Amino acid sequence: MDPVELAVFSSRMEALCEEMGATLRRSAFSPNIRDRLDFSCAIFDRDGRLVAQAAHIPVHLGSMAYAMQDLVDRFDWTDGDAVLLNDPFLGGTHLPDITVVTPCFLGDELQGFAVNRAHHADVGAESPGSMPTSSRLEEEGLILPPQRICRDGSLDESRIEGIVSTTRAPRDMRGDLLAQVHVNDRGCARLREQVGEMGAQAYAQALEALNDYGRTIARNALRAIPDGTYEATEVMEDDGLGHEDIRLQVRIQARDGRIRVDFEGTDAQVEGPINCPISVTAAGVYYSFRCLMPAYTPACAGCFDAIELSAPEGCLLNAQSPAAVAAGNVETSMRVVDLVLAALQQALPERIPAASQGTMNNFAVGQDGEVSWAYYETLAGGTGAHGRGPGPSARHSHMTNTLNTPVEVVEQVYPMRVRRYALRRGSGGQGRYPGGDGVIREYEFRVPARFSLLAERRRRAPSGAAGGADGQAGRNRLNGEDLPGKCQRQVEEGDRLVIETPGAGGWGATS
Repeated sequence: MDPVELAVFSSRMEALCEEMGATLRRSAFSPNIRDRLDFSCAIFDRDGRLVAQAAHIPVHLGSMAYAMQDLVDRFDWTDGDAVLLNDPFLGGTHLPDITVVTPCFLGDELQGFAVNRAHHADVGAESPGSMPTSSRLEEEGLILPPQRICRDGSLDESRIEGIVSTTRAPRDMRGDLLAQVHVNDRGCARLREQVGEMGAQAYAQALEALNDYGRTIARNALRAIPDGTYEATEVMEDDGLGHEDIRLQVRIQARDGRIRVDFEGTDAQVEGPINCPISVTAAGVYYSFRCLMPAYTPACAGCFDAIELSAPEGCLLNAQSPAAVAAGNVETSMRVVDLVLAALQQALPERIPAASQGTMNNFAVGQDGEVSWAYYETLAGGTGAHGRGPGPSARHSHMTNTLNTPVEVVEQVYPMRVRRYALRRGSGGQGRYPGGDGVIREYEFRVPARFSLLAERRRRAPSGAAGGADGQAGRNRLNGEDLPGKCQRQVEEGDRLVIETPGAGGWGATS
């Protein structure tokens, strides 16, 4: 293709995904999707290879890119279908993330798929918010293997009701699911317009050219990594059920712009919910290397063709069913990024930043009873400093790209008050360039409730780089008493929970 035509085509496909995302945000009922933006949208080709994505959630998008081809092969697709799933071992991430996949036809010809994934605040676990310190997958909520939710354009109302009936927030769940289904219809309509305007053959040729272009840019960027083997070790602090210092090991081999990432030596999957399906591990790997590529790199399958990864079956980063995985998607995925970047610091010390907060600080809360409710959010923290400047403060980094829920929304929708929301000044590590600071968020409960915390970096601080100091570890306190990083508690009216998120590492020694 002409370079200008290719650039326009790539931008139009990305804009299609952005439109899907804007529509989902404005259609959804729950603050988790509407205000926190915990969702992602993408377009795939007829074989399940990534064509384009919006700048949404890296852990959603990378895992979809890894798993979609297997999912596509499971069905004999027809026009008017829509498939829904959340099973982490069959294409999902963790149970609160529900994915909707819709085939896009022009006439009788399948042209591709519109896909979105959104985090629902509750999917029926015993613990409100469905982020418990669980030991088996079924303790984390309703498990949805890939299944048709629409056939011939008709919604399967009985399936929708079966899902909605499990949650503590049925109105929000129903509204969000319907929004997900109809957003894909919008995506397919736009894709049909694109293919109809270009012609099916020209569209197929454009996809091939886009992947060739992405492949070339990626290989050129990855050639900046000197040929060699780079290793690193990290640990997960605990699994919430008594197992501590769980080892993660990586070996990265770089050869002429081709990358092999091997997690041999990583500890076996554990009892608690920090286990990671291989698709989530892949998302962390893809994201880490995508950060080395130019900003104009198209988000297509060709970008990742030069990256190969492996992890032993049954290890923490290739967990097997029925392992508990609620925190694998949100906590272990963050540590995968820390691990890969730590190895790459040996190869590219001037380009790789110090460690960011390394956790999403997951907070889930709610109650059962005549008026049941559930709320979930992740909290921002420090971002690592780098060779060109300090790290930003109070940011969601790496595998999350959401927002903190506005204080006004929390207090309007849920029986809680946010008593304090502030920068945790001085929590970033010092150095030539300091790491970003974390935040302090204090909640007061206005009714009895149960909450869950799933957080890391409470005992081991985010590390500095190139001689920079470590950031401060995070801290959780209930009514002034320290809590572990992963726990569940019952609270009464007037109780206060304070979450202090980690600061990030500094870069470079101070003179």
